[in-house]
Amino acid sequence: MKPKFLPLIILICCFAQKISAQQLPPVFKEKPKGMEVDKRARVYLSPQRVLWQSDESGKYVKDSKYLLKPGNGQGELINKDMVTLLSDDKQKGGLMLDFGKELQGGLQIVTGMMKKNAPVKIRVRFGESAAETMSETGGKATATNDHAIRDFVVDVPWLGVLEIGNTGFRFVRIDLVDDNSELLLKEVRAIFVYRDIPYLGSFKSSDERLNKIWETGAYTVHLNMQQYLWDGIKRDRLVWVGDMHPEVTTISNVFGYNEVVPKSLDLIRDATPTNQWMNGISAYSMWWVIIHRDLYRFNGNLQYLREQKEYMTKLLDVLITKIDDKNGETLDGRFLDWPSSENKPAIHAGLQALMVITLNAGSEVCTILKDNSSAAKYKAVAERMKKNVPDINGSKQAAALLSLSGMISDETANKVLSEGGAKNFSTFYGYYMLQAMAKAGNYQGAIDIIKTYWGAMLDLGATTFWEDFNMDWLPNAGRIDELVPEGKKDIHGDYGAYCYIGFRHSLSHGWASGPTSWLTEHVLGVKVIEAGCKTLKIEPHLGDLKFAEGSFPTPYGVVKLKHTKLSNGQVKSDIQAPKQVKIIRNN
Repeated sequence: MKPKFLPLIILICCFAQKISAQQLPPVFKEKPKGMEVDKRARVYLSPQRVLWQSDESGKYVKDSKYLLKPGNGQGELINKDMVTLLSDDKQKGGLMLDFGKELQGGLQIVTGMMKKNAPVKIRVRFGESAAETMSETGGKATATNDHAIRDFVVDVPWLGVLEIGNTGFRFVRIDLVDDNSELLLKEVRAIFVYRDIPYLGSFKSSDERLNKIWETGAYTVHLNMQQYLWDGIKRDRLVWVGDMHPEVTTISNVFGYNEVVPKSLDLIRDATPTNQWMNGISAYSMWWVIIHRDLYRFNGNLQYLREQKEYMTKLLDVLITKIDDKNGETLDGRFLDWPSSENKPAIHAGLQALMVITLNAGSEVCTILKDNSSAAKYKAVAERMKKNVPDINGSKQAAALLSLSGMISDETANKVLSEGGAKNFSTFYGYYMLQAMAKAGNYQGAIDIIKTYWGAMLDLGATTFWEDFNMDWLPNAGRIDELVPEGKKDIHGDYGAYCYIGFRHSLSHGWASGPTSWLTEHVLGVKVIEAGCKTLKIEPHLGDLKFAEGSFPTPYGVVKLKHTKLSNGQVKSDIQAPKQVKIIRNN
């Protein structure tokens, strides 16, 4: 089952290269040492439009429309329906293609028979926005080749096929490099690399904007489910454990179990001694504990949880040494998320709260694993730390964590989180802000912020959610799927901070997928009560929606739900669940 929101052209104009199980030609007498089968699918996608070309006269770029035709990846001994790029000492032919959606993968270029029987040198630029695709590396807007090469020069063959690139992109620009060159292009297709897995979870409501936000969050995480679970498909393409918490929650709500999750959790565990922080960040080691507690709730895999116990308890024992005589945290590797990184009081408040959440999660895991003495130890430390409530210094991030840890009242947190609506929200910690608003019963306020904040990215042409976004960037901003008009701000190149200045900013970042999980949990109202989804509590909160329906994956099959608001304001719920799943209704 393909994501239903991908454009129809993707389903029509692509084919999947299926990899059979671990079969090799008979010439291989035995399996080569280190052989690994790639479980991802590869499909070829034709571009949807030519967004730009270096001239409109037809002198340097001819018949670019032929690149929009479906291709077959095969060179032919006939120059039929060819696109021609030419150069001289005055101008070099070039064009930019739009593939319609953010993708992970590379490019397939099929050439014809040029007059000169020799390779042709071209420059290829991938971009997540149209402006990035037109940019130069370095400079004020900081376009880079970090982590994935997105800007390079390469030779393409005479009458042949070249496959290049491995990055996150939507747009590709191709230019001739040398003077007096000719390039005949039969096809230029994107190579889309992704896990071919069904979307078991779903969400649909009377508000199409919310529906699109749910789908976009799901797709953002799907793209980052590569060999490992990455933070972003352009940058950093790494396993960052803090980023993983919203991603794993989205995976559990959309795809159910997927092997990329334990594979990634084990990778970072095995790479990090317990006396060091995962990714060099103390909060990220804490998120590792919290992810395992939450993952067990969804999948009920007790054996896998047992395998984590030795490492987890050693880590928790290190954590409880990072507390002063006033029960305040003294952690190093201090980071919550980028927008809060200069607010030192907020970081302290957030880490204090996250310590409490982590110790309670560890205590819960130890109870499940029947280590009651360890469970009591971590619980007692958490209770002591709850008595030391730091000042949040105006931080919505800190307010959310203090609320979720039970250290401040839900009403106090909600007042902070609601002030200014989506102002000072962030893509990563926005999920925890939404969770705290739901804890206070402010479901409508949270829905409004989802539509305002995440919806604004869609309004700017996004097909995936971004590493960061600030509502202050909106005035006079151009769209990412257009060349920036004169007098408009470049939302990609002109903004960003810290590690994501300008075009280095990732526009497909899994930590931004929070609304997908939130809408399933709070609007569809699905809450896991017993590990492995054996018992679910269904408590929908429709706010101003007329209806909400969807599905939720469990180890026993899919639960289907439909909630309809009646004329008297009551909500009627129709629920279909596997017989192994107990449903508790609360409406």
